[in-house]
Amino acid sequence: MASMHPSFLILLFLPLLITADKCNKDDKRALNSIKTTYNFTGWNSATACCDWAGVECDPTVPGSDGSRVTGLFVIDDSTITGSIPSAVGDLPFLTSLRFHKLPNLTGNIPSSITRLTRLSILLLSWNSLSGPIPSFLSQIRSLTDIDLSFNQFSGSIPPELAKLPSIQQIDFSRNRLTGSIPAEFGNFNKSSPPDLILNHNNFSGDLPVSLGVPVWGKIDLSRNNLTGDASFLFGAGKSTRYIDLSRNEFAFDLSRVTFPVNLTVLDLNHNKIIGSIPAQINQVDPTYFPVFNVSYNRLCGEIPAGPITAMFGVDSYFHNKCLCGSPLPPC
Repeated sequence: MASMHPSFLILLFLPLLITADKCNKDDKRALNSIKTTYNFTGWNSATACCDWAGVECDPTVPGSDGSRVTGLFVIDDSTITGSIPSAVGDLPFLTSLRFHKLPNLTGNIPSSITRLTRLSILLLSWNSLSGPIPSFLSQIRSLTDIDLSFNQFSGSIPPELAKLPSIQQIDFSRNRLTGSIPAEFGNFNKSSPPDLILNHNNFSGDLPVSLGVPVWGKIDLSRNNLTGDASFLFGAGKSTRYIDLSRNEFAFDLSRVTFPVNLTVLDLNHNKIIGSIPAQINQVDPTYFPVFNVSYNRLCGEIPAGPITAMFGVDSYFHNKCLCGSPLPPC
């Protein structure tokens, strides 16, 4: 049998060599630093770091050739302790950073992430992170989604976040945040503001009227200590689909409100809302409307008959001042 030429052998094994080296050396250095911090045994230096668990190298990211780390996912691991290593900022092609369900992950968000100028998704949820939500997040202009839910963040919301040009979701739910909702949040793009999810915190004070300017797709302010008028969030001409203001201290006249026709969730329970339920609620599209609740308020008058109001039972209406009519007792 004729022996193979050495150059042929190189060509034969070239794909294997490329795979083994499929990781930019600077990115690999940053990952190894993270590996040391968290004592990851599954990240084997003998293999390409783009093939490590939780590491993604997407060649479709502009400027990446398939060797640059574009995603880092550390999920559901109770053995991880300590804080987020500053080395995450040394992955310049990162578009998605997800640290999720790490109950022993503590500390603050490191300022080094401001170096991630391509970062779109920042998901640091269900951890034990604390301290203030840093205003420097507003420097990452590429952000589209910030999810810091289920942590122990405290302090107020930095108004600078309103400067993010492409933000599509802000979820700060289930933290220990205080203060008022920034008036600057009324400066978000009027037609496409982010979904705003701030439930289960300790926000207080009146809502700034400026929040009536953006047409929110979803706004969830439930389970806080917010007061005053929130009627400007409504409007028949708006495309809002989800409004949850439950368990606050809002006080306004519901009679003067018109509802977005695309609404699918309306929860106003446990507030101090007066007036009656407008008949216009039954002009909302009934195809998909799973939540409607006005219980525990100070409403009066007859519940208007129609497809929306008929979909819900006593629990959606009881404990009001003098609300009556089906499904409550007759007026």
